[in-house]
Amino acid sequence: MHTTLHLLAEAPPQMLPARSLMAFTLASHIILVPMGVALPLITLIMHGYGLRRGDATALLLARRWSAVMAVQFAIGVVTGTVLSFEFGLLWPGLMGRWGDVFGIGFGVEAWAFFLEAVLIAIYLYGWRRLPARTHFLLGLPLPATALLGAFGILAANSWMNTPRGFSLDSEGNPVDVDVWKAIFTPMFGPQYWHFVVAMLLTAGYVVAGVYAVGWLRGRRDRYHRLGFTVPFTVAAVFTPVQFMLGDAIARAVFQKQPVKFAAMEIVWNTDTHVPEYLFGRLHPDGTVTGGIKIPQLDSILAGFSPDTEVHGLTSVPAENRPTVTQATLIHWTFDIMVGIGSVLLLLVVWYAFVWWRRRRLPASPWFYRSAACAGVASVIAVECGWITTEVGRQPWIVYENMRVAEAVTGARADSLWTMFAVVVVVYVLIFGSFLAVLLKMRTRWRLDDERSREADTTATPETDTPYGPRSAVAAPAEDGKP
Repeated sequence: MHTTLHLLAEAPPQMLPARSLMAFTLASHIILVPMGVALPLITLIMHGYGLRRGDATALLLARRWSAVMAVQFAIGVVTGTVLSFEFGLLWPGLMGRWGDVFGIGFGVEAWAFFLEAVLIAIYLYGWRRLPARTHFLLGLPLPATALLGAFGILAANSWMNTPRGFSLDSEGNPVDVDVWKAIFTPMFGPQYWHFVVAMLLTAGYVVAGVYAVGWLRGRRDRYHRLGFTVPFTVAAVFTPVQFMLGDAIARAVFQKQPVKFAAMEIVWNTDTHVPEYLFGRLHPDGTVTGGIKIPQLDSILAGFSPDTEVHGLTSVPAENRPTVTQATLIHWTFDIMVGIGSVLLLLVVWYAFVWWRRRRLPASPWFYRSAACAGVASVIAVECGWITTEVGRQPWIVYENMRVAEAVTGARADSLWTMFAVVVVVYVLIFGSFLAVLLKMRTRWRLDDERSREADTTATPETDTPYGPRSAVAAPAEDGKP
């Protein structure tokens, strides 16, 4: 029997619906994460620029982005809460045995969520109600709380990839927990910084892409120029950094999780002078079809020498490694992520070259078409990175310590499928409402700007904050009275 089919036949019936539900909710939640982690920083950069230069347009952009930040945070709280429940409901074996070891990461993330909610409320309420300097200073902790939340989640995930900070008793249960070792595992540093920088450049490209579309539609005013330039520059600065961090984390996976690396690079047998395949499909007999083969490159990338030995999937028994289907999947997602990163780097080089030579933005429509696509492409890259990380760890939920099958719930499979269907419907409604709110805000802001231009006034558009208490509205005058 085909190895994949054999393993599926042996898996508990709850495995497929539980994994499908978890994958769907994680993939949905991660769409919001870049804006949650990085938009506060981008907003404060624009806010600080506006204060320093006395630029009303920059302050207007910062104020509007803060409204988007608040709406996005509200949706993120909902999807994040669903995930926290799913860890306990779908994977009781994981939380029951290992919760005392790595659960502190979820605790840190919960506290960060709470602090971020308070700070966003203060920041949003403070527009035109607090002195400018005080308001800006109160917003400065926002990026730190966003990074703290990422710290908690990445601490938990990196522990699942390289578990440390415990001993096992005679029954296989963890004892003598060392919290610091459980948090700062070998994969924590590479994963954390790779993730954070990915969020920064993704949010930058997404926000800039909105204004790139406006630019292509003929809106060439300062509002769109500044709205594009600041977030795109943030993304441009971090893109080459991410390229180096991506190389570092791939090398860390090669050293700490050699079987996952073998799956990422579809390496079947342990060997030196291993070729690199761009895409391609792995078969159960170890052959690879399709794709582009580059001789010796995989060994060179892994250890800077063609003599570097790369462990293959067959270095461990079949039941302890990803299936050939899973290996092909994560090989493709890894290649797509690297490919998108490479194209984004070329876009940054284009941007930097024009700015260096002419001290202005590129004029070519193709640049703005590419910039408009960069936001979507970077979100796809984030999704691909998540798939590579999680599927590449299979069949382990705690690497080399607990299998996914051992952690899954004992609930009936049909109940889990029903839950999956309900969650899909609810998420469609949630994200549909999110999109509708954003479109309504955009329409209202555009109408405010048009009214301001038609009135030929210097007053700043949108004289009320989108949320929170409104400014007082004058009562209608009575007859004969001013």
